[in-house]
Amino acid sequence: MFTKTSLSDWESLVQKQLKTEDIYSVLSKENLEGIEVKPYYDSVPKPLKNLPKVEESTQLVAKYHRDLEENVYAFLLDENVEGLQEKVIFVNNKDLAEHISADESNRYFSLIDIFSDDSKGIIFEQLGKELLAKDFSRYICVDVSLHQNSGAAIGQQLGIALAKTKDLTEVFGAEIIKKLIFRIAVGGNYFFEIAKIRAFKLLFNQLSREFGLDEIPYIFAETSMRNKSKNDAENNLIRSTLELSAAMIGGADAVFTNDFRIEHSDALSEEISFKQQIVLAYESIINVFDDAGNGSYYIENITQQFAEKSWKLFLEIEEGGGYCELLKTGWIQKKIYEHAILEQKWVEEGKLKLIGVNLYPKLEQTKSVDELYSEKEIKPVRLAEMFE
Repeated sequence: MFTKTSLSDWESLVQKQLKTEDIYSVLSKENLEGIEVKPYYDSVPKPLKNLPKVEESTQLVAKYHRDLEENVYAFLLDENVEGLQEKVIFVNNKDLAEHISADESNRYFSLIDIFSDDSKGIIFEQLGKELLAKDFSRYICVDVSLHQNSGAAIGQQLGIALAKTKDLTEVFGAEIIKKLIFRIAVGGNYFFEIAKIRAFKLLFNQLSREFGLDEIPYIFAETSMRNKSKNDAENNLIRSTLELSAAMIGGADAVFTNDFRIEHSDALSEEISFKQQIVLAYESIINVFDDAGNGSYYIENITQQFAEKSWKLFLEIEEGGGYCELLKTGWIQKKIYEHAILEQKWVEEGKLKLIGVNLYPKLEQTKSVDELYSEKEIKPVRLAEMFE
């Protein structure tokens, strides 16, 4: 039987070790998300129930190669492939969706987002109707991976995902909520990314209840490009392994690994990237749990903070007329731009460390913020590009 340690006992020990009574100013750490993170947790005010996922175990998705057919169950397809049977297929090309030869033994998911993410703010309604006519398991993708890779904060990503969903209900009705798949990019802040996926489950369920439903989201999580570097590509392997782990622990329904090589990728580097998933799934067995993060006071706390912050932004977007309307005004782009350049500044100042980029770097700064970013455009920018 372990002796219970009280908060005052812990504080006294830390004060002695740090030789200061003001331990919280020493141990507190600023973060870009505006989330309060305490150095010690002994409880959580509102414990959450176990947050389920749609799939029983997380789908491990590989980019299609013929030599992987025998051993891989789920593929990301950019072009039509004949003869696939008993596979899970993620359709990643709108032209492919029109011409794919569906086999009744396969399950099909659309990763096609029908929003234009430029300043026109258009929903391609006809494309949506064509997708909804397919024999797919999930028909339309709400893609916020673009926003993460462009430098959006976590609260912005989740608020935008809700706002895009709400815009779709206005075009296709509330039943569209059951037919969506959400594409999310997972970044390098490990516990925050676990909480991001969990928070979105809470938020999506809350939104569905506004329409008299009780739905959980289908989440397709992929590794981010935002924190990757074309130099020292092996560091990207470490980063993406942590991102995959966060996605699985957070409860993603499917995971995909972008190639760890920014340049000179080939079939071997794609296979190595995919096998990161295999190691995590079969050595750590973390892809089979509904909610492996449940019970962690820290994760529970920041999950709820992200949910509250994101819902507030969603309501702000709705008051402004919705996602498409605020794209037309440039409001969405500007919000992402402001966070992106702040994140880039942290990299410049060394407050946000990337090994091989600003920690033990090999190159000097080669590009400015103004060359990389625009407040009028949502575009992917890797943090390392400034130094490459």
